[in-house]
Amino acid sequence: MKFNSEGLKNITGIYGPSGHEEKVVAHIEKEIKDFVDEISVDSLGNLIARKKGQGPKVMIAGHMDQIGLMVTDVDDKGFVRFTNVGGIMVEVTIGQRFEFADGRIGIVGKEEKQEIQKTRLEHLYLDIGAKSKEEALGWIAIGDICVYYSEYYETEHTAMARCMDDRIGCFVMIEALKRLGKVENDCYFVFTVQEEVGTRGAKTSAYSIEPDIGLAVDITLSGDTPEARRFAVSLHDGVAIKVRDNSLLSHPKVNDRLIALCEDNKIKYQMEVLEFGGTDAGAMSLTKEGVPASCLSIPTRYGHSDHEVISKVDVEAAVQLLVQSLERPFEI
Repeated sequence: MKFNSEGLKNITGIYGPSGHEEKVVAHIEKEIKDFVDEISVDSLGNLIARKKGQGPKVMIAGHMDQIGLMVTDVDDKGFVRFTNVGGIMVEVTIGQRFEFADGRIGIVGKEEKQEIQKTRLEHLYLDIGAKSKEEALGWIAIGDICVYYSEYYETEHTAMARCMDDRIGCFVMIEALKRLGKVENDCYFVFTVQEEVGTRGAKTSAYSIEPDIGLAVDITLSGDTPEARRFAVSLHDGVAIKVRDNSLLSHPKVNDRLIALCEDNKIKYQMEVLEFGGTDAGAMSLTKEGVPASCLSIPTRYGHSDHEVISKVDVEAAVQLLVQSLERPFEI
């Protein structure tokens, strides 16, 4: 099936840091409203789309928010200091462009006296082109958030953009909804907020929905780059079914079901054992008395950078697996 390049380009191009996902909500709602039975936005900002069925209640979660920098202070010359919103890495931030909600661009610089190996966020600043504190504060305000600025690009096999984490998960969910016919499960597609700062949206929405099964769709690392740490996940080898991360031990029966669907439908897959990190699946699994959960992971190179790289083959495998998972009763 032809890869929906325009759809992925559009969703990764939207400004939406943690706590400010409104533009992403509006875009996704427009994309899916004709393919669901109910759609709403809850108090925290999660977009919840229900496709009704008579089987188990399945919650599918992918987060809309992206990491960024929050303005904390401006000096007399107009240089901006900041803190992180989510997992910002110093080594990939220096020299990068960042974009504010109104499209204003800033460049991250480093204090000259600071050795690169010892550099931390407090040694960095944002140059927005202002000549004074007064001018800078006329353009931005304390508490404003900027996000990585980059342009979408793709090759025959891959696509690269900012915030594949986790707009690629949202993209997979949207594409699955467009392909689904009648479903046997009672499906809740939840496009969550504030995952990057503590899986907050998944916690509140799962508490409200009370799912029988939880499935997250998110990125994972890739162990296929030169001299990478040993990690048995690679681009182009299919959707990764999560076994564990720091937030979750996937329910064995959920994973058995996912593996069987891949085997029966000739869907490319691989198994993921991540020694750190977490996703919305972890939050869902701890809801009330507990929810059997797992995660469909998209192998991704250069996560939490301005250009995260995914494989089109892996994305298609994730869409196929999600569709197969929901079209018949998800019984474990």
